[in-house]
This record gives sequence, C-alpha cells and structure tokens, in this order.
Amino acid sequence: MEQKNGALSAIETRDHREVRRREHHEADIVIVGAGVLGCAAAVAFGKQGRSVILLERSLKEPDRIVGELLQPGGVRALEELGLRDCLEGIDAIPCYGYQIDFHRENVHIPYPSNLTPTSNGRPEGRAFHHGRFIQRLREAARAAPNVTIVETTVTDIVKDSYTNQILGVEAQTAGKPDYYFGSLTLVADGYASKFRKGYINKTPEVRSKFWALELIDADLPRPNHGHVILSNAPPILIYQIGTHETRILIDVPENCPSASVKAGGIKNHMLNVALPALPKSVQPSFRRALEEGKLRSMPNSFLPPATQKTPGMIILGDAMNMRHPLTGGGMTVAFNDVVHISRLLSPEAVPNLEDTSAVLSAMSRFHWVRKDSSSVINILAMALYSLFAADDAALTALQNGCFRYFQRGGKCIEEPCGLLSGLLKNPLVLVYHFFAVAFYAIWCRALQGPVWRIPYVFLVESVLIIYKACIVIGPYLLAEMRA
Repeated sequence: MEQKNGALSAIETRDHREVRRREHHEADIVIVGAGVLGCAAAVAFGKQGRSVILLERSLKEPDRIVGELLQPGGVRALEELGLRDCLEGIDAIPCYGYQIDFHRENVHIPYPSNLTPTSNGRPEGRAFHHGRFIQRLREAARAAPNVTIVETTVTDIVKDSYTNQILGVEAQTAGKPDYYFGSLTLVADGYASKFRKGYINKTPEVRSKFWALELIDADLPRPNHGHVILSNAPPILIYQIGTHETRILIDVPENCPSASVKAGGIKNHMLNVALPALPKSVQPSFRRALEEGKLRSMPNSFLPPATQKTPGMIILGDAMNMRHPLTGGGMTVAFNDVVHISRLLSPEAVPNLEDTSAVLSAMSRFHWVRKDSSSVINILAMALYSLFAADDAALTALQNGCFRYFQRGGKCIEEPCGLLSGLLKNPLVLVYHFFAVAFYAIWCRALQGPVWRIPYVFLVESVLIIYKACIVIGPYLLAEMRA
C-alpha cells in the first residue's frame, strides 16, 4: 500500500509541476532557444527531475547552413545524454575523416581507429541537414519528462532591481505580452544572441564569411569524408549531408578583392577563384548549383569563453563561445557543455537552484571543467584557419609544412585528427604538433633549395616562421587560460 501511495504522490507532483509550467509559467529552469544546446539541456535536466520550460521563437523546421557536421566526440557526448537515436531517420551520412587537397595533391586523414571505435572498427562522425536534426532533438525534448515546450518570442530578461538576480524572461506569445519565471534562466539563443551584450563583456570577431551552396549528386573524390580544398584562394570545405545533397562552404575574407563589387561580386569569386580550385569531379555539380543562384552566407566568428557571474542566469552555446566552423567542432562543444553543466547542477550537487551561491560556484567550476572538451577545439579551429587562409610568406610556409607533415603519416596524422575529432582532448598534444609543424616547415623550406639559400633559411626565415607560429596560436592559448 505504501508503494502505491508513493507512486500516486509522484504522479500528483508531476501533474502539479506540469500545471505550474503551462498555466503559471513557472519552472526550475527556463531555457531560451530550442536549438542544439537548448534541446539537449532540456532533456538532461528533465531526466534529472528538474522542471523545465523550453522557449523557441518558431518550432518550424529551421533551414540553415550551420550545424551540419557532428564530429565523433560530439556523437559520443550525444550518447552520454541518451540522444544517440536523434541521428537516425534523418538521412545522416557517416563521416570517417578528411581528405585535404593542397594544390592538387591530396592526403587522407582518417579518424584514428584506437579512439572510441564503432562496430565497424573506427570512430564515426555524422553529417546531415541541420533542420532535420533539430526537429529530432525537439521531439526528444517534447518526449522527455518534466519538459514543456512553448512557441514564443523572448524579448527581454526579467531582473530583480534590488539584487540583480535574474528571475526569468519577458516574451510575446501570439502577439500578447507573456512572462516565464525560473530559479535559473539558461540562454542559448545562438551566434546572433540578443542577450549576450548585456551580460558578457566580449563581442564576436568576424574575419570572413562562409558562402554556401547545396550540390546535388556531387561526385566526391573520397565518399564519407569531409574535403578541405587549399589553393592560392581561401579554404573551401565540402561534406555530404544527405543521399543526394552535398554542402560546399567557400570562405571569403572581409574585403576580398576577387569578391568586390568592382570585380563582379561574389559570383565572380565563385566562378574565377573557387571553381578552378575544386576537384574536377565536383566542378559540374558546383556549376549547376551556382547557376541556380541559391548562394547563402554566414559569418565566421570567434568569441572566447567567459566566466558566468550573473546570478540566476547562464549563457551557453554560440551565445557564449564561438570558433571558426572550418573544423566542424561547434556542436561537439555544445553537447559536451551540456554533459558538464548537467553534472555540476544535478540535484545531488545543487539540490536547490535558488541557492545562488551554489549555482555561481558550480558555474565557476564549469568554466574550467569544460576546457577538456572545448579548448582544443577552439584553439585548433582558429589556428588551422589562420594556416589554411595563409596571406603572407611565413603563413604560406607554415601551410606547406602542415600538409607535408600530414603526408608523413603515423602520429603526424593520427593525433592531429584525434584532436580534430573531439576525442583527443589534451592541449599539450595540440601545442606539440603545432610547433612540430613549424619546425618541419623550416626543414621543407631548406629542401626547396638552392643550396646557397640554406643558411638564410635557418638564420632568417626560421625565426620568422617560429615567430609567426607563436603569433597564430598564442592569442587563442591565452584566451582559453583567462578566467
């Protein structure tokens, strides 16, 4: 009888909390943004017994060119969250590594098989249509216990004017003012966050844009792999996102001469710079997609992480931390962040989310705990982009050294690709390989001859190359070390 009464009490509590969410708009946690991080966080906290309200401006399937490649480290985090099945039924394409094309030479960089292999013996990433994946995550959130999803536009933060404690959010639902209150407000409203500026004292740096096309039935040189195309032009990234669809992203730096209005605009850059750099097998599908004129763009931003100190509020995802999307690490960082934050704020660790000091203490730990999964991805993304978009002699030498380093095989590709995949998380390994590339770049310069230039290479160019390597990676190392 006692067991039956206990079950009834649990059901009554659940129903009472559901009523409070739906009618009184009150919960333990209010989450702004039902995207990658918001949905995963809603599921994680809901499973812990927290009452969650998940707010999203539009629950229609989004159509975006971001969040289409999930590295193996992200797949593993998704499994830890119990969301692995969200990758099924969306025509997701397995990804087993990369091929880098460097001035028509290529090198194969597979994910190392000794790091969390799947049933077929090797780690696996997934590429997919962003909108389909988001809808699966929203379905999982909708089915999770203790979670209520509301379609509404959040317009402002509600703050206690005396204590500065964040109490919830103000919104517009069907054109009418609305309010949602929680012990904790989690903001995950993406790279164009409307709330970042008021609570984080850093702003994103935008250095280039990715211009995107969707290729139909493209013939990729190495199927089930991402392709990075390096030439005298900025880098190009290609990966298959469906049975017939392939995404191509062309990096165009700010004030790029070949994309200026005077030169013929972005279409001129596509035809005269990007097209000739592509593998011959990809060019026909690229030309067809370009003729259809469905070019879209997104800014490539860098935003270093910040310690969270606002009582009652957490800002996560791209609203808090961004890196260049060249390495496809954004969603891997997001899912790992949810794993960490859900542990640090679990009912066992913080029984009452109204205990502001306990929550702020957990957030202080979170800033450093997350670095085992975010620092390597952040630093690698920005450092590789600097190399791959080389625009001076020292960077060009580093770029050549990087490619030749990968050609050596063995640990020269296994460990860097392990870092790229999000499975190898040691920043010291990244620093080691980055400077190994720099020294190898000097050696490659010396081998290029003639013999009489060798002393000049070792006495002068070597200093410039090492200095440039420090300039490239140093600021990002410092950004990760700061509180």
